[in-house]
Amino acid sequence: MVEKICFRGESGNIDCVIEWPLDDIIGLALVLHPHSLYGGSRDNKIITTVARECVNKGMVSIRPNFRGVGESDGIFGNAIGETEDMIALLSQIQISYPKLSKLPIMLAGFSFGSAVAAQVYSSLLDNDNYCLYKSLILIGSAVHRFEFKKVSLPENSLVIHGEDDEVVPFNELLEWIRPKSLPIVMIPSCTHFFHGKLLILRRLVADYLSINVPSC
Repeated sequence: MVEKICFRGESGNIDCVIEWPLDDIIGLALVLHPHSLYGGSRDNKIITTVARECVNKGMVSIRPNFRGVGESDGIFGNAIGETEDMIALLSQIQISYPKLSKLPIMLAGFSFGSAVAAQVYSSLLDNDNYCLYKSLILIGSAVHRFEFKKVSLPENSLVIHGEDDEVVPFNELLEWIRPKSLPIVMIPSCTHFFHGKLLILRRLVADYLSINVPSC
């Protein structure tokens, strides 16, 4: 079942699509899109691919449009505003869907969305009101470019990057992530938008979710 709904953020409406699995629900996944000023939206092919795999594994997927995208109000918030909005969204999800309130939350993002996912995770890590899955899915990661607060990256995170990424060069990501001792899954001859590599990306995410069952 697919549901379109608006929640309220700091700048007004947050336009969301929620997709429910057919069988038992084991968690929820907040999947965040790339940069709003460069055509990013919840309908990005990488975002829909990740969300679909989460649903296939029994999670409720939530795909919001950031500020100023689609029917979401406001203007681009340079990751700060978007982080505030996503925290507000998760709080309202708990109220609107009580049966989801105690389930583990998976945070995933592509490009700019990866930065917001990491900031949300770090902001809520010590908040007992949220059951965070101790992992992030970061694709074409730009976390370091929007790190307005120091982030905590769980060691079980899945980091996928293209060898030929022209937006966030692979070596740039490597230099940032090396001190964190996190592995990177590098796809050879792959650009930032994973042209021609979407099936590989889908398989990597599906395999990861098959092994890593959401838990707090």
